[in-house]
Amino acid sequence: MQHVYTHHDMNLYGEVKLFSGTASPDLAADISNYLGIPLCGRDIIHFPNDNLFVRLHKSVRGQDVYVVQTTAAPVHQNLMELLIMLQTMRLDSAGRVTAVIPYLCYSRSDKKDKPRVPITARLVCDMIEIAGADRYITLDLHAGQIQGFFSIPGDVLSAFHILSAYIQRKQSRLKDPIVVAADLGFAKKGRNFAATLNVPIAFIEKRRSGGNDTPEALTLIGDVQGRDVIVVDDEIDTGSSVAQAVNLVKSKGAQDIYLICVHPILSQNAAETIAHLPLVEFITTDTVPLTKQKYRFLKDKVTILSVAPLIGEVIRRANQGRSVGEMFDE
Repeated sequence: MQHVYTHHDMNLYGEVKLFSGTASPDLAADISNYLGIPLCGRDIIHFPNDNLFVRLHKSVRGQDVYVVQTTAAPVHQNLMELLIMLQTMRLDSAGRVTAVIPYLCYSRSDKKDKPRVPITARLVCDMIEIAGADRYITLDLHAGQIQGFFSIPGDVLSAFHILSAYIQRKQSRLKDPIVVAADLGFAKKGRNFAATLNVPIAFIEKRRSGGNDTPEALTLIGDVQGRDVIVVDDEIDTGSSVAQAVNLVKSKGAQDIYLICVHPILSQNAAETIAHLPLVEFITTDTVPLTKQKYRFLKDKVTILSVAPLIGEVIRRANQGRSVGEMFDE
């Protein structure tokens, strides 16, 4: 009797071949462990003239290739490494190449908000596509319209499912919890986060004045008096904005304060700044790895939740031609 194959009987684009750049090796290893497949061998050589060279240990011809590389600092080295790896896969005749970018650099440069400035996020998307990516996977873009900068299909995931589930496990111990969106630009995502927890939401209003690019937290819209507060944002860069937000809600009578973000960029002295805030806990993910120095500042307060199971499951479903939306009942 002739067997009729379904799309679950075979991988549509060959076997999964998982590669890691040098930017997030621990996350790549965790994704590898989730999938139960080893990371493929490659050499990434940094020459004395600051040029990069990539060589694969084995052929990926006809295979379904996934390149895991976050693009946080050092941004330009990590971005070039990603682009060179993607081109290497394409030139070796990979069946399909997917760029797995837990954090996409230049995502704040998403529009011309001043005269004579670039839209660098669009340039980065173009480079990833031209380098050889057929698809992309990323998490929590700073601006939703960046999806439109790609002409290739992709999966834009959110780690807020992971973060909200963590809060829900301890929610019964919180006193009248309320979510505070760190700025009005995060209002919609903050509202969704609050709805998931079934708690109210408040907002921080920020303005830039006097030609100063550093925002100043001016107003708290909502009442936090006597309540436990969950301050949420998508990423923390220098930490100045969230520091103002945390200090503002504390001055308005907040009790225990929890700080949540997906991408812990933590440039300059941000880790030290957060460590000195009146926080019970700083909850984030491993889309951007924390250096040992940053972790030393934060170790008593920080909880790092892994996005590896989320990314791993999306890779598995993409390889098998199955819906990703089913994971979130969509």
